[in-house]
Amino acid sequence: MTELDVEALRNAGFDDVGIHDAIQVVSYFNYINRVADAVHVEMEPEMDPYPGEAPPLNTRIK
Repeated sequence: MTELDVEALRNAGFDDVGIHDAIQVVSYFNYINRVADAVHVEMEPEMDPYPGEAPPLNTRIK
């Protein structure tokens, strides 16, 4: 994140608390997704398979 990113958020109406909250939420989801990928959490049936894995049975390939 750069100062230009912060400036764009401020121009969109975010104050320091709003920017901080957004950073916390985005960071949390980034962390959780990395943990889920690392331990291969079973995905929902409608989600694409992990790269290199076959899709679940009875799943249409896009």
